[in-house]
Amino acid sequence: MPSPAQSNRDTIHLEDAEVLTHDAYAEHQYIIKLKAPECAQRAQPGSFVHLQCDPMLPMRRPLSIMRANAAQGTIEILYKRLGPGLEQLAHKGPGAKLSMLGPIGKGFEPHVERPRTLLIGGGVGIPPMVFLAETLRTRTDARWRPLVLMGSEIPFPFRAKPSTIMVPGIPDGTIACMPMLDEWGIPSRLASLRDFPGCFIGYVTDLAIAWLGTLDADARNEVEVFSCGPTPMMKAVAAVARRFNVPCQVSLEEYMACAVGGCAGCAVRVNTASGPAMKRVCVDGPVFDAGTVLGD
Repeated sequence: MPSPAQSNRDTIHLEDAEVLTHDAYAEHQYIIKLKAPECAQRAQPGSFVHLQCDPMLPMRRPLSIMRANAAQGTIEILYKRLGPGLEQLAHKGPGAKLSMLGPIGKGFEPHVERPRTLLIGGGVGIPPMVFLAETLRTRTDARWRPLVLMGSEIPFPFRAKPSTIMVPGIPDGTIACMPMLDEWGIPSRLASLRDFPGCFIGYVTDLAIAWLGTLDADARNEVEVFSCGPTPMMKAVAAVARRFNVPCQVSLEEYMACAVGGCAGCAVRVNTASGPAMKRVCVDGPVFDAGTVLGD
């Protein structure tokens, strides 16, 4: 029997992805759309790609998938321009070919007995939440009711607008949303310390606490939390999940060299039933139970 990590590696393909569109947003944020049929066919929420940003740079960059369209053979990636690799990537226009490994990793696993999914994304941790929300929208195995909360201390990579979807338990005045999610019928709300119009003023975890605090015990028993973002934010999300006694899955972000489990450069400590163990974020994750990697 192959191990879970070995099964994950079976999904990884090497292909030359073609840049279709490449749009710039405030504060050096970009959304790149790639023609990558093999990856698009197999991608799952939480999986990522290892992208060669330029032929002159041997080290690839791990980037989360924000959307995947199997029928069209395309994927979309949101990234922030940091470091020489992503600086080179930012200059790639339509028609450029980029060597890519993907999809990589174990994704999120929503449980049908907990259809009230609370998706919490921060900064460049927003893409997996969008992917998961879009996937839940099409699933028919439960009456999924995702709520997406996003936090950022720089302008969001989209033009926020007042939501048309009311969400009981959300503080008054917190009405800004991601338009694409609103159009899908999925409620979303934004949080920031920057006092952006319509946003919750505070951390995204404070917004999560405000919403969770309005639920009764039966409603909380239907909640499962999913998160991706900076490590301090995810530690705070894990603490919120413990406080309200709800399960939580997190997608870790780590530097990595090979991304296929060979170098072990992305290993993290995980608490297992048999004791602490080192697990590789690339193939054993990037999604883990929050209590095993971010617990006390």
